[in-house]
Order: sequence, then C-alpha cells, then structure tokens
Amino acid sequence: MKGKHFPTSKRHNAGCAVITVWLVLACITFLLPSRLHAQELDARLTINHQQVQGTSTSVFETLKTSLEQFLNERQWTQLQFKKNERISCNFSITIKKYSPSENTFQGTLFVNASRPVYGSNYTTTVFAFNDPNFNFTYQEYDQLDFRTDVIDNNLTAMLGYYVYLILGMDMDAMSPLGGTEYLQTAQNIVTGAQSMQEKGWKAFDDNKNRYAIITDLLDGGMEPFRRMQYTYYREGLDVMSENVERGRAAITQAITLLKQAHENKSMSQLPQVFTEYKRDEIMNIYKGHASAKEREEVVNILTRINASQSSYWRELTK
Repeated sequence: MKGKHFPTSKRHNAGCAVITVWLVLACITFLLPSRLHAQELDARLTINHQQVQGTSTSVFETLKTSLEQFLNERQWTQLQFKKNERISCNFSITIKKYSPSENTFQGTLFVNASRPVYGSNYTTTVFAFNDPNFNFTYQEYDQLDFRTDVIDNNLTAMLGYYVYLILGMDMDAMSPLGGTEYLQTAQNIVTGAQSMQEKGWKAFDDNKNRYAIITDLLDGGMEPFRRMQYTYYREGLDVMSENVERGRAAITQAITLLKQAHENKSMSQLPQVFTEYKRDEIMNIYKGHASAKEREEVVNILTRINASQSSYWRELTK
C-alpha cells in the first residue's frame, strides 16, 4: 500500500510558510531590546543606618532594593555588555539622619569602580570617591524616575551622575579619551541640577564636590589626567603579566602625565584623589622592583601632588 505524499506544490507552500514564520520571529527577536545583556553595571549597594535610632528599618530595606534595581536594571548607554563585561562597582551609603515625617535623609556616599587586569586574577580600582553630601528625599515605595534632560530628583540625579562618571572613567581606561560622551552626560546632569538646593552641585562651594570633579575632568588642562588612564591601565597594568619591565615603564610614564595635569591645574583635586586610591598599588609596583633612579623620580612627583602621603612615598626609596 502506497503511503500518502504531499503534492509538490503543497510541500513547497508549507516550507515557505515555515521559513516565513522563522524570519518573522528572527526579526522580532532582533528588534526587541536585549535587556538581559544591555545593562552596563554590576553594582553592589549597602546602606548603613546604625546612626539612626528609634525608627522602622523597613524603609531602608525598601530603599536598598529600589536603588539596586535602579543601578543594575537600567540601560545607561546604547552599548551592549555581556554579563561578565559589566563594570563592577560599589555604592556604600551611610545614613546619619532620617526624618520619617519629612521623608528626608542626610548621609554620605562612598563609590568605587574596578576592572580586571589582563592575564591575572587581580582587580584594580578605576575610580573611588567619598561624597559627604548625599542628602535626598525619599518616601517608601517611591518610583525612581530619571532623565538626563530633566533633573528634579536629587537622589536619582546623584546616582546618575556617578554612573556616568564611572562609565567615563572606565572607557578612558579602555581607549584614549574614550569616555568623553559619558563624562559630558555627567556634566549635563550637573548643569540641570543647578536649581537644586542640596549641596554638591554648585561652583565654588567646594573644590572637591560633584561640580568640581566633572568640570576638572573635562577641562583642557586636565587632558593629561584622562590620557593617563589608558597609559596606566592598558599599556601598564595589562602588560605586566607578560612583561613586567615594560608595564612598569608605562606606569612611570602615566605618573609623568599625572604630574603634567597637576602643573596645568594645581587647584584640581583629581591628581590627589587618584594617588589616594592608588597608593597601595603604586607601592607594590615600585617597592623593591624598579631602579633607584626611577623610584626617586616617582617619589618626587607623588610627594608634590600629595604631600600628606609623603611617609608612604619615602618607603619606595628604601
């Protein structure tokens, strides 16, 4: 008994239908935003509220969850990041005062970001900063909205500012001046926040506030500081697993660029801040390894930039 067969025309039509459906599904998949791989940050957030007594802790727990979602689930750029490529960063908030009746919080924020060093298990800090004016208003279960062109919420403005600062510094470390677009976005946030009453956004209030940091980063005189990032990380640290001498030579060149930035704009706090979060790393790179002449050159530069750490720098000459 002969089996039944599709007529050739029907088989052809069925095949075309399958292909058409497949193409439609492929196009839909392509066009849909890849939310699983779009997020740029792997942010960890902590809230220390031990200084606040006699109030429910639920608001702090809700705030923590909301801020973690805000940082990690939002798409901040048009770039596509794989999960293992996300920028590792920490946001450590300390709440000093909280008013349940007014929903106001006063505290500080320590933020830092790091990247892996090529050919090693070592991670290095790309940016670290302590903001003493992390003050905001938040009511439990508030929706955290944010737009870079409309700044009307101090909490999301501050977080957005530091996100784009982290992105800019990380991209500068990957390619010379590669983070300009993101640093300009951080500057736009500062410009939009000028109507805010909270501290940290205004010129001349402090030479180490949010306004000062981003203004210095985009100042032409501080370009050596930004170019230093690529020299220090990509040409320096990332090379050391293959050639220690060549990597350290690049880091010495980076420190020379740091000197140039300091001389161009001596009032800028950026070179000093850099030496503070790089102190131990620099000590490990040079102590007992480089020539006496090279170590002396590095010590002289670092002492001029950050004399408060001179006792540490002198250890390099021993």
